Amino acid sequence: MSATTLRELHHGRKPGDPLVLPGPWDAASARVFADAGFPALATPSAGVAASLGYEDGQTPADEMFAAITRIVRAVDVPVSADVEAGYGLSARELVGRLAEAGAVGCNLEDTDHATGTLRDPQEQADWLAQVRAEAGDALVINARIDTYLRGVPDADETIRRGRLYAEAGADCVYPFAAPPAQLARLATAIGLPVNAVVMPDGPAPRELGALGAARVTFGPGLQWRAMAAVREMAEELRAETTGRARTDRTDRT
Repeated sequence: MSATTLRELHHGRKPGDPLVLPGPWDAASARVFADAGFPALATPSAGVAASLGYEDGQTPADEMFAAITRIVRAVDVPVSADVEAGYGLSARELVGRLAEAGAVGCNLEDTDHATGTLRDPQEQADWLAQVRAEAGDALVINARIDTYLRGVPDADETIRRGRLYAEAGADCVYPFAAPPAQLARLATAIGLPVNAVVMPDGPAPRELGALGAARVTFGPGLQWRAMAAVREMAEELRAETTGRARTDRTDRT
């Protein structure tokens, strides 16, 4: 599946009909989402990290790319990969690793993981431009903007960063956790499709589309929901087995 296919899915969206990209955390979940008919998928770094036994942001690059490879191999739809801030790789190394994994899109965020603060926007734009130059058209770049996440809930600063990233060659922008009411303004001012994330108590995907999102993802939310179901199943199983044990003891007395 090509980047062209994924890129085209972002455009011509009607209000209320965004591109919805479920976030698989392993090959099995990827197959489930693809079999359900979703046209593309977007891996969540936090969900993949949890499936591998790591905290968000702590997954070694080799393990993350191995997980992405397994997910891509399991499905026949385009996959975009959340590769956080790029793991300190050069643009050439990052693009090469994504190509080897088979991903045709990626998230790149403007948080400096060494300090936990926002990266200088011009430095981030220069980095994105290098990635674009290395990838050509073979990669859909979703530039994540972490202003709202890092304590700078300023639409003007988000727009400034978004425009720089657009000029650098990003295909879409992802103002993580931006207030839904600001999505339309951000999309218009930046001039690229905007990715919105579904929050536990926030609007549903179609509502986010009506508010201005062209693309909707879930972060680790779907993996959390799956684990909640597993937890409930485990509790029920434990209750059943405990109940049987008590019955057995009663029968023996």
